[in-house]
Amino acid sequence: MNMLAVFQNHVLLSALAAWGLAQGLKVPLDYFFSRRWNWALLFSAGGMPSSHSALVVATAHAIGLYAGFDTPAFGLAFAIAMIVIYDATGIRRQAGIQAQKINILVDELLKGHPVSDKQLREVLGHTPLEALGGLILGLVVTQLLWFIWR
Repeated sequence: MNMLAVFQNHVLLSALAAWGLAQGLKVPLDYFFSRRWNWALLFSAGGMPSSHSALVVATAHAIGLYAGFDTPAFGLAFAIAMIVIYDATGIRRQAGIQAQKINILVDELLKGHPVSDKQLREVLGHTPLEALGGLILGLVVTQLLWFIWR
């Protein structure tokens, strides 16, 4: 088995490129709005654009381009992309909102008491706009790489 063959897998490379670019864009986009550098965003979930959406959409689109949009592999990739985006904008987003509200309650109820101040992570999911940003990024990156590699 040739281990270097993984570097010729255009579907995988497209997916990783879209994911990496999405993660990398989070830092300057956040700086644009907050005027502070938050390098932790390179390794965190949530934020604009959605790297989850970019990854799964790039994967599905690349499978469609390289294997065909009429293949079972594309159908599976499309279904998984729908689930991931729904989860990121729905369930994970709601969990983040709940964490935010619980953190407010804990702050209000326990002010002045020596209790652990460890906060719940509030940025778990994505807004629909963040997911859309990742979706578009995944399509564009994959399409550009497809044109370059063809």
